[in-house]
Amino acid sequence: MTRRKQQSGKTPSPARRDGFVRIISGRWRGRKLPVHDVEGLRPTTDRVKETVFNWLAQDIIEANCLDLFTGSGSLGFEALSRGAAQVTMLELDKKAAEQLEKNRLTIGADNATVRHTDSLTYLKQPGTPFDVVFIDPPFRKGLLPEVITLLEQNNWLTKHAVIYIETEKELGDLPTPAHWHLHKEKTAGQVCYRVFEREGA
Repeated sequence: MTRRKQQSGKTPSPARRDGFVRIISGRWRGRKLPVHDVEGLRPTTDRVKETVFNWLAQDIIEANCLDLFTGSGSLGFEALSRGAAQVTMLELDKKAAEQLEKNRLTIGADNATVRHTDSLTYLKQPGTPFDVVFIDPPFRKGLLPEVITLLEQNNWLTKHAVIYIETEKELGDLPTPAHWHLHKEKTAGQVCYRVFEREGA
């Protein structure tokens, strides 16, 4: 889902090729969507995605969703396929955002909005509350504390919002508010992914 920024001084390998993400279930089940070859892009794997959406099955239907650090759109398009009312996708990389928009048009996802913008900048403005938020920021950049603070501070979450967070395994405990209750947690390889349920502050 998210771009993993490369360390400075490195250059993309010429052997890399554009790939795709697969929608697992729902309206567009089995559909493969192209992914632009942005250096460091790491779509959420099918195995992780299937587990996550089993967890979220009842929460996604008719939900208004926010997909931060969207990258390939793997989570956002899956949510749309499974019955989300609307998904807003935020992606900083221009080429990746352009590919997301192309994919949106290709499958006819009129209830999706792609914004070429920095997720943190976007969250700094007053928000309209979302029911489900996907957070998969670049690893090892220390972005999560600010993301979580801005979501709460600027009214981006409904009273009982559900928040999905994907991080590097070694990060450990997350700086979540006391009224975010850990609902599910699992590790796959070097990735840890969690679902939190929010109770009104």
